[in-house]
Amino acid sequence: MNPGNDRQAGNAAPSDAPLSGCVALVTGASSGIGAATAMELARQGADLALVARRTERLEELAATVRKEGRSCAVLTADLQDAARARQCVEDAVRECGHLDVLVNNAGSLATGTVEEGDPEGWERMIDLNVRAVLHTSRQALPHLLRTASEGPRGVADVVNISSVAGRLARPGNAVYAATKHAVGALSESMRQEVTARGVRVGLVEPGMTATELTADSASASVARGMPPESWLRPEDIARAIAFMVTQPSRTAVNEILVRPTAQEH
Repeated sequence: MNPGNDRQAGNAAPSDAPLSGCVALVTGASSGIGAATAMELARQGADLALVARRTERLEELAATVRKEGRSCAVLTADLQDAARARQCVEDAVRECGHLDVLVNNAGSLATGTVEEGDPEGWERMIDLNVRAVLHTSRQALPHLLRTASEGPRGVADVVNISSVAGRLARPGNAVYAATKHAVGALSESMRQEVTARGVRVGLVEPGMTATELTADSASASVARGMPPESWLRPEDIARAIAFMVTQPSRTAVNEILVRPTAQEH
């Protein structure tokens, strides 16, 4: 893991920016929903710590974030490695000083029946979609609890990115759906554990969204005839995440399901 060494101070966000003075750690930030979320949170005033495997992509995004006047730490890590998943949280806090928001977005999608599916793909989904969420959340919670107790907002946030598959299993999607059901259960249990201490835990469940994960024909088959132009865009999900974390401290939006208008299931 290589913390970026070109982090630069951002300009002061407007005093009325909802996340002014906050730091958000976004995993899977090199593309898709993660990249869009980073940009949206920067527009809301947050400084960023970005985590993904592809350093060059992260550096390009960091340059764009800095144009918004925000600071940005680049952290290269493969979150399949539990130790690195935990370390990226500590690197983010060391680079940025504290932590207000964790967005667990990194994930993997491999379709196929249980009879014919690829066990290596199953393991990657379990590692990224479940274990990485567990390890980053556990490592982040002491920092988030401290922020909720001592920070000016009086609250901190974990947002876990699930899927409509976390509610509705389909043939050919069994293991992915299982991982996303697990994320839903984890999120609700963790919410109950920490909400009284000021850490909100939210679950965002996108429907069919145009990202790198859904670009191949096998993954796109789950769209069930929906034309790509009707799918959600990453920016649609980023706005939902920003809505969650910019609520006043008294308000916790625990779950948002976002489907394309054309999606029936």
